[in-house]
Amino acid sequence: MSGFRAALARATARSRAELQAAGRRRGQPSDLGRRLSHSGAAPARPSFGIAFDIDGVILRGRSPIGGSPQAIRRLYSEDGTLKIPFLFLTNGGGVPEHKRALELSELLGVNISPAQVVHGHSPYRELVNRFENDLIIAVGKGEPATVMIDYGFRKVLSIDEYSSYFKDIDPLAPFKKWIVQQADNKNMKSEKVHPSYDVFEERVKGVFVLSDPVDWGRDLQVLCDILSTGGLPGSGRGDQPPLYFASDDLEYQAAFPSERLGMGAFRIALESIFNQVNDHQLKYISYGKPNPFVFKNAANILEKLAICMHPSSLPTKKVEGHQFSTIYMIGDNPKVDINGALKAGPPWSPVLTRTGVFRGKDNDPQYPADLVVDTVEDAINCILEKECIQ
Repeated sequence: MSGFRAALARATARSRAELQAAGRRRGQPSDLGRRLSHSGAAPARPSFGIAFDIDGVILRGRSPIGGSPQAIRRLYSEDGTLKIPFLFLTNGGGVPEHKRALELSELLGVNISPAQVVHGHSPYRELVNRFENDLIIAVGKGEPATVMIDYGFRKVLSIDEYSSYFKDIDPLAPFKKWIVQQADNKNMKSEKVHPSYDVFEERVKGVFVLSDPVDWGRDLQVLCDILSTGGLPGSGRGDQPPLYFASDDLEYQAAFPSERLGMGAFRIALESIFNQVNDHQLKYISYGKPNPFVFKNAANILEKLAICMHPSSLPTKKVEGHQFSTIYMIGDNPKVDINGALKAGPPWSPVLTRTGVFRGKDNDPQYPADLVVDTVEDAINCILEKECIQ
């Protein structure tokens, strides 16, 4: 995991100025080192950590829900230093972790470090050595190509840019007004005239889905072309390039009252179509919750946060092989958040809220949580009371 840690360190350094500015606007301590570390007599290192899902727990759209700002602020001391190690463990993404940290800082009124943001695509960092100099395609809303370049990949094109170089690859493009409007942009025209790479000769060596695709119709078509032809649309059949999904959520809670289709739904659509038009099955790898790897990685990050907070003290309690006696996973989706924590096992303890996908009166029968509450604020109140934290 050395590549993952190094990238997190780079992201933290890059966003320090942004977080300082946000802190000054709120009148809070801005230095990241002071925020994490404690001066004076070293208190005992906390014996527990917390991982929060974001959509349906902390936010709905861009609006805080369930008393999340108040709940998060309880994890900080009065001087703005972090009191309880926590992070955001989300299957969402599409933007660099340092940008998401800045957004959360503004919405919640506290300073969030990029090291406290783990996206579904964050593990893609570990694949840099394999694809560093290969042409890869980044798929999804937001800034997927920027994210991959930040991770260290050198030859990255978004699917938007890549598909723009192939005339008529999307037969429905003339009927998509937002595509036509983009084509009127001079910068877009300039990019089309001067491709970054020789896309007509160089084969795509890997496809990475980072977030929910915007134009499903085009992306399904172009990905089928890439994956069926050995990475060069319009050529003959070839071996499928590796395909990665940042998560496999079928549904998630957004601003609309009922759940929205997620990346897992897109994966099902792509797989179904690909399998129908090819004589072999689609191969892919999915990251994100409920993959136990994600929880193991999150536990490692929490332990490093705790050490930064209290470098000279030892944890008060341990579970064998872990620095924490408990890590609480607070989520709204039983199939994803709760299932993942149950798969990961100790020291993970799942907590289920009713502000997102789950709305039941009782516990989920298939993936029962250790605790079911109405809101994230209720969850924090229960956790801090159990852990005897004021």
